[in-house]
Amino acid sequence: MDSKAQSPISLDSSLAKCDFQRILLIKPSALGDVVHTIPLLVKLRSRFPSARIDWMLTPENAELLRCHPALSGIVLFQRKRFSGFGMNWAASFSALRLLWQIYKTHYDLIIDMHGQLRSALFTLASRAPVRIGFDRPTPNLSWEKIPVAEGGRGWNGAREGSWMAYTHRLRITTLDVHAIDRYLWVGRFLGFDETNPDTTLYLPREAEHDIESLLASYQLGKPLILLVPGAMWETKRWPPRRFAEVGQYFHEKGYSVIAAGTKNERSICEEVSGHCPQILNFAGKTPTPAYLAALIRKAALCITNDSASMHLAVALKRPVVSIFGPTNPVCVGPYKNPEAVVRANVPCSPCNFRKLTQCHQGHICVWDVTSQMVIERARIVCNAANEAHFFGG
Repeated sequence: MDSKAQSPISLDSSLAKCDFQRILLIKPSALGDVVHTIPLLVKLRSRFPSARIDWMLTPENAELLRCHPALSGIVLFQRKRFSGFGMNWAASFSALRLLWQIYKTHYDLIIDMHGQLRSALFTLASRAPVRIGFDRPTPNLSWEKIPVAEGGRGWNGAREGSWMAYTHRLRITTLDVHAIDRYLWVGRFLGFDETNPDTTLYLPREAEHDIESLLASYQLGKPLILLVPGAMWETKRWPPRRFAEVGQYFHEKGYSVIAAGTKNERSICEEVSGHCPQILNFAGKTPTPAYLAALIRKAALCITNDSASMHLAVALKRPVVSIFGPTNPVCVGPYKNPEAVVRANVPCSPCNFRKLTQCHQGHICVWDVTSQMVIERARIVCNAANEAHFFGG
């Protein structure tokens, strides 16, 4: 959907004539949301070529973004330390030091795409004369492109009263818009150019070198199929056995197959490789998002859930197939790659439930997606990417 058609901001905003020179972009996490924000960073650099543009990020996400040429600097947000604010001296001192750092930098523009109480505190601490963020939640919004289930919901505005910290607010007028396009609504205030969004990732050389060495140590001489079976929400996770069935298919085709994930996802990856021992378990071998991105860049095809790995694959322009269940691919799917999505046609999806205990339909939105459906979609994606040889083409 065209982002301009859905923007609630007129083109004649007075901010479009301003020349901001010290800009802070606030979007510390989660990883997928950070990837969605990269086009906003690029647009800001194009609009303000000589400005100092900093980005508040968690350390793990900072590693992924630190080499981006549009970025001037990183303001580190130690989320775990900040959560202890007021409860212990170390956490409180760390938070106060960060607030002081933002205060003394004298930013003249803050863009808060996080929209929570803590990001609003940083926004206010900046004393910036212009502070842009999303407006309060808009009630009674529903999806049009994918019918909303009873009780379903989508992200419809800033939370925890954070909208009160902003001088300029973006009101959510529709749920049928991708997160990237929604973030770019900021351009309706600032006067962004008309070029297509740029999601390019610039990875640290050491991450790419270490991944090359890791793959070389396994003597993998075949095209790589990467399975990423984890996801933050348990309702998003396609069964490990199904991932194994897809991996088995590609192994029998003669390709190397790897299951990747964080340390916390080691058990999921072990279950995948347990069903198909030929699948290598790389869980924990990509310690930061930058290393995961470097591994994805080496893959000829990625199979994922609705997760950050999917967004990394799209940003890196790698073929990807993603299983969607409780979430809406119109909003959070692979950007401008709808053919990469595999969904079951069930009336209760999307519901945005995060826990299996909330679902009273037997998790059919995920269970009804078969391994054959994923393999067939992989055929379509690979044909489009001129990788038909995966299937003997």
